[in-house]
Amino acid sequence: MGRRVIVGLGNPGPRYARTRHNVGFDVAQRVVAATGALPLKSGSESWAAWLAAPDPADPGGHGLAVVTPLRFMNRSGEALEQFRRNIDFAPADCLVVVDDVYLPLGRIRLRAGGSPGGHNGLASVTGAFGSSEFPRLRIGVGSADSAAQLAEHVLSEFAADEADTLSAVLDRSAEAALLWASEGITAAMNRYNVPAQSARDDTTPQGER
Repeated sequence: MGRRVIVGLGNPGPRYARTRHNVGFDVAQRVVAATGALPLKSGSESWAAWLAAPDPADPGGHGLAVVTPLRFMNRSGEALEQFRRNIDFAPADCLVVVDDVYLPLGRIRLRAGGSPGGHNGLASVTGAFGSSEFPRLRIGVGSADSAAQLAEHVLSEFAADEADTLSAVLDRSAEAALLWASEGITAAMNRYNVPAQSARDDTTPQGER
């Protein structure tokens, strides 16, 4: 297995820090905190990255890398390509974490690949990789009242009464990303592609039901 990379997508700068579009950044920071990953100096303004030490149980392995592109969402792929010039990895070993307006807040969904589904960040990464065969973790941020309001919705901040649900789903997403890094996409899908309450009540993998 090559180096595993977790990429959290979002928009750079304080204007966007607490918006729905930036949940990928939030998950990346939780993974960094959980792993004790250290900043990777790059000399680049296109991305920020952190490297975790290799697993002592796997002396031949590579440490996990965590990346946040620092270009706007629709140019995420350009930043990721610049990162690959420093640390090479295969698209199949890169988990991309994004917001999803088609999932309710509190739900997450992992997939091994697929179309961008209208997400500009995923479309940019797909273009940079020249392939859609990379895993992704979608985090529900709730839907807008209409299609015309989607852009405004994803750039809005979460409401105060969403704070507890948001915190829980970000923690759960970070756990899912770490499980993907250690055990792969199938294990992560089986464990986390269910509502949070069901995941707590029944730990039987979906594939065994």
